[in-house]
Amino acid sequence: MNTGERTPALWGMTRYEWTVLFAAWLGWGFDVFDGLLFNYVAPNCVPALLGLPLGSAAAKKATLFWGGALTSILLIGWAAGGILFGALADRIGRTRTLLITMLLYALGTAACATAPNLPILILFRLIASLGIGGEWAAGAAMVAEVVPERRRVEAGALLYTSAPMGLFLATFVNFQIAGNLFKGSPETSWRYVFLCGLIPAAAAFVIRLFIREPARWKDAAAGVAPPRLRELFAPGLRARTLSGFSMALVALVTWWSTNAFIPIVSTGLAQAAAKTRGLDLAATRALIESWKAHTTSYFNLGGLIGTLLTIPASKYLGRKKMFALYYALSGLALFATFHLDLAPEVRQRLYFFDGLTVFGVFGAFTYYLPELFPTRLRATGAGFCYNVGRLLTAVGPFLVGHFASRGPDALAGTLSTLTFVAIVPIAGLLFMPIVIETRGSALE
Repeated sequence: MNTGERTPALWGMTRYEWTVLFAAWLGWGFDVFDGLLFNYVAPNCVPALLGLPLGSAAAKKATLFWGGALTSILLIGWAAGGILFGALADRIGRTRTLLITMLLYALGTAACATAPNLPILILFRLIASLGIGGEWAAGAAMVAEVVPERRRVEAGALLYTSAPMGLFLATFVNFQIAGNLFKGSPETSWRYVFLCGLIPAAAAFVIRLFIREPARWKDAAAGVAPPRLRELFAPGLRARTLSGFSMALVALVTWWSTNAFIPIVSTGLAQAAAKTRGLDLAATRALIESWKAHTTSYFNLGGLIGTLLTIPASKYLGRKKMFALYYALSGLALFATFHLDLAPEVRQRLYFFDGLTVFGVFGAFTYYLPELFPTRLRATGAGFCYNVGRLLTAVGPFLVGHFASRGPDALAGTLSTLTFVAIVPIAGLLFMPIVIETRGSALE
């Protein structure tokens, strides 16, 4: 170990600790980037693969239905990958698992660019989703075990800021490709968007050159039996597992039921605005791509700020009160965005407050879930809590897409269906009595 690795460089953390945080930050950011590219291209991708005219009523209904269905399929694969690779990270190490999962989701996403039909696209999305689900637990455990105890909350929240940055990147890539470079070829532009999923593969190899396994994990894993999932429900850990799972479940159902339909809602709002302004077809398409970028940016910016706000909220209020505050505000924000009678421009800007609450709360999971479990079970426990809920979460986007596609007006149907999502975080407040407070505790 060189002197730079022992001497604090900034904020009481060494250069190596910052390097580990940055490596995990890249892994999670590209994870989100690859995972959500489909949401942006769905209005063009789904009709193209089904042979439907873009912009037609049939195309809109198919996009709503398959947008929800494919998001649900992604979540199922995400859950399986999270549980599988979470346990693997406790067996073979955090760094190796991080590398494997990044390569898996990069190659799986890029392969979607070659899909000749919807079934093949679903297959490639499943492959990518395994890696997407597995990366989070390895990265969160690695950061929690390497950074100083006094900086665990800050490092965990900073780690999750990569999620909105990943969304910003996905928004930028889609806008540049679909909105500029290939704006006249929406039937094929989505393939080039998926091809950008290869970007994380290069980052994975760079990460492997600089990061080694945490000493805390190597010490805990030496000479002990491999971790087993059933240990999470042993008497000493059952309450902790249920605490982490319940909080993650509420956040996941709310986020995915909301975020998966941002491009679809944006498209409908832009079409309504274009009709009011009397725009022609070409101008309407340009406005749609612009509104998708801006609406997502409002949501992402709110998420970035909300993620950082979990630092003072969890430190001064505690983890339990912090979750309660975010879930109560999430319900109010969603109700206002989707239920009130608003102009398209106002509804678009309200996505900032959805991001602040619905998205922002995820900044807490990168430090809260690792705090609940001992080192030899940390990735297994965090991966289980954060990902098994996706099996139930998968129902949300499917139902939203299903019911929204049944109405004659796609936008109105989506908004009325999304209004009911506001009930989820409010109902989540019922879980507060079983939430375990970890403020002030050291990693076991």
